[in-house]
Amino acid sequence: MQAELSRVRNIGISAHIDSGKTTLTERILYYTDVIHAMHEVRGKDGVGAVMDSMELERERGITIQSAATHTTWKDHVVHIIDTPGHVDFTIEVERALRVLDGAVLVLCGVAGVQSQSMTVDRQMRRYKVPSIAFVNKLDRQGANPFRVKDQLIKKLGHNAVMLQIPIGVEHNHEGVVDLVTMKAMYFEGEDGGIIVEKEIPEELMEQAAEYREIMLDAVSMFSDDLTEAILDESETPEMIRAVIREATITRRMTPVLMGSAYKNRGVQLLLDAVVHYLPAPYEVVNSALDIDANEEEVVIPSDPNGPFVGLAFKLEDGRYGQLTYVRVYQGGIKKGDFITNTARQQKVKVGRLVRMHSNQMEDIDEANTGDIVALFGVDCRSGDTFTDGSINVAMTSIHVPDAVVSYGITPKKSAGLQNLSKALQRFVKEDPTFRVHTDVETGETVIAGMGELHLDVYVERIRREYKVEVEVSPPRVSYRESITQRADFNYLHKKQTGGSGQYARVAGYIEPAEADYEFDDKIVGGVIPREFIPSCDKGFRSMQDKGRLIEAKVTGVKVVINDGAFHPVDSSDIAFQEAARGAWRETYAKATPVILEPVMKVSVEGPSEFLGAIMGTLMQRRGHVVGSTEEGEYCSVESEVPLAEMFGYATTLRSNTQGRAEFTMEFGRYERVPNSISETLIKNFQDQKGK
Repeated sequence: MQAELSRVRNIGISAHIDSGKTTLTERILYYTDVIHAMHEVRGKDGVGAVMDSMELERERGITIQSAATHTTWKDHVVHIIDTPGHVDFTIEVERALRVLDGAVLVLCGVAGVQSQSMTVDRQMRRYKVPSIAFVNKLDRQGANPFRVKDQLIKKLGHNAVMLQIPIGVEHNHEGVVDLVTMKAMYFEGEDGGIIVEKEIPEELMEQAAEYREIMLDAVSMFSDDLTEAILDESETPEMIRAVIREATITRRMTPVLMGSAYKNRGVQLLLDAVVHYLPAPYEVVNSALDIDANEEEVVIPSDPNGPFVGLAFKLEDGRYGQLTYVRVYQGGIKKGDFITNTARQQKVKVGRLVRMHSNQMEDIDEANTGDIVALFGVDCRSGDTFTDGSINVAMTSIHVPDAVVSYGITPKKSAGLQNLSKALQRFVKEDPTFRVHTDVETGETVIAGMGELHLDVYVERIRREYKVEVEVSPPRVSYRESITQRADFNYLHKKQTGGSGQYARVAGYIEPAEADYEFDDKIVGGVIPREFIPSCDKGFRSMQDKGRLIEAKVTGVKVVINDGAFHPVDSSDIAFQEAARGAWRETYAKATPVILEPVMKVSVEGPSEFLGAIMGTLMQRRGHVVGSTEEGEYCSVESEVPLAEMFGYATTLRSNTQGRAEFTMEFGRYERVPNSISETLIKNFQDQKGK
């Protein structure tokens, strides 16, 4: 089993936007003979990077969808997923990391650890994914891999250890010194494909010896045998790599490599490091929930001879039907096999099995443990587990963040309604962070997502792929309501309609809470029979969907019931639900309700000369600056800004910094809105309702 699996690597390429992930993947594919020419990411040459297959990706020069491919390097099979860097497409990173065994964290040699680097690192921690850091863009002015290594330690808390030092930086960057073998590596030839191993240049010898000493000190912490060998001066590169591998897989160490993907330097050594230090499938613990044993957690071993277990982690609805990306965790799958979707308890036939290379497909007859493949014509949802039917398990699910921005969307012509409906159904199925609902009051279709860019991309895809011209209403913020003080209730619901009536009394109080909603049953003496307690909970819970100020969802409320009364004939499930609703309506205003707004973590980066201008743009939007750093010619400002103030910020930032600064934002928390804004929101809501 382990002989074959030991030569399989499942890796993701993850980073902050514009760190060079897709360029790096393009070089990897070129050096492993998957493609025969390298192209620019922005598609200026009319071709574009092979992993950015969508027209929109090539136009904008960003990755929107994660793309899967596979290649071979030195007798190893490497499955690669290139993920987006923009926070609006964070679900693509989330589900990729859920099914990968290891990752390459790409960092810009100039900007270093940026805001989205932190988000990606958090996601890696969530799924316990070991990583290698690759410091890219060493050819750029201001590049400093030593500073980036220090940022990995200070900002991300990694035990980052440099395995290489650069031979020159900026326009003098020629190669790297390998501290494990103590050799200088130069990348020659037009495409950097010829690796020339030389002795370390005299002027770098002292620095190389110093950093090798630091590296050996760090690595020897994980092995007494290696410590002894170092003292005897008998250590070998194989011994050092074995210990680095063990420490990396257990996330106790992050090896740091470097180069310039764009200038074709360091990529082959990064591939060697993937093979040397990142885990094979059997070296990672994968857990699932046993549906037949009350969802008890069980470990799924990477056993090719065991029963088949696979996770559908990504869907694409194309012209030939649904394409379902599946990671095979155990056993194997063959074309023509019948497999069971454990979420629906439904058997399906594997009609077509393909291996993906970006948007191209290669038909295969079977897939084995550790493989990432795609199935055609299988109806399922993202996150469903498939088995061969002999075991009934569900792989642990993917974390899906809440949507924070919404648009109203309507087709310009009624003839486009059907195609719009098809598009929205498809996108909801493919992307768990994209939500669609109908506004009960207005009947308007509302789409919600992770940010303006996220929704803009889907609106553009509706126009291009479904030929529907749509009108979009201004972005709307997902406000919440909450209470600020305790309020008591004692409500009697009594109704006589001939025959049996309705009777229920509930008493207790509501108070602020940390959780979205809590229900505490303190009934004693049977004043409310046990079978009606869930009815009370259901009644209160049903009132959380619409608050009484602007009909926003209510959060942060604890309901305690401690008294009540019932009638042996007239009390019922409905009666106690109605009593709870009545108690809520009567008490909510007494608890001093307030409106909460989403506050975003906003990180702005740009030239230091614009630091004052950047801070000004944030302060004008009710922003609170958390901190700022200046390193060389670049500055970074971390702040918290209400989402309601962030619409159109990209244009403002560009005009204030001559187009040279960029920003990223992600959801931080909900916070109370100022009184003046709260009054305006309530007035606008009442005016809208009165129309």
